[in-house]
Amino acid sequence: MVARIVLADDHHILLEGLAQLLRPHYELVATVSDGRALVAEVVAHKPEVALLDLAMPLMDGMEALRHIRELSPYTKAVVLTQQRGRTYVQAAFRAGAQAYVLKEAAAAELLRALTEVLNGRTYITPKAAADEIPFSKPARKQPQEWMNSDLTPRQREVLQLVAEGKAAKEIAYLLNISVRTVEFHKASIMGELGLRSTAALTRYALENGIIGD
Repeated sequence: MVARIVLADDHHILLEGLAQLLRPHYELVATVSDGRALVAEVVAHKPEVALLDLAMPLMDGMEALRHIRELSPYTKAVVLTQQRGRTYVQAAFRAGAQAYVLKEAAAAELLRALTEVLNGRTYITPKAAADEIPFSKPARKQPQEWMNSDLTPRQREVLQLVAEGKAAKEIAYLLNISVRTVEFHKASIMGELGLRSTAALTRYALENGIIGD
């Protein structure tokens, strides 16, 4: 039986290239360009694998991993990213990833990682700084706890959308909450992080990998 994959990356040329790479080996059930669409497709199709980047619009990869773990626990998650720091690798695995591959890796390495994950094992690219990561135990901490922040998942969602330049009304629509609630979360985030402006929030989001540069 051919494994089914949902693929997510906001760089369309890369997305097309990955799709061409995967189709001879797997059933590609959906390709999307943001984290919210990824979660929706995973919930709809319950694929064997979700292949995703960490830096995506509307919902970053860390939050998408957490949602996938909760909503489709049998879906394996493979991260394909430019982020190579140990903090990112730890956060990804604790959020629910089973494999971590750098975008600079060869295509054969990505296919190997997918094979390992589908066979019930984990994989991490040798180039990533991630020694001593406890793969054997599931995550109990939320991703944001490993990214030097005590923000809640909802606050991270609001932070990302604010940093992407979304207006309060648009954020309210996307999250199905009121504008007043959006403003409350934004104020709470700024107080929690000790920041005083939207520009500072954006800089924080960039520095912590919540949005891409």
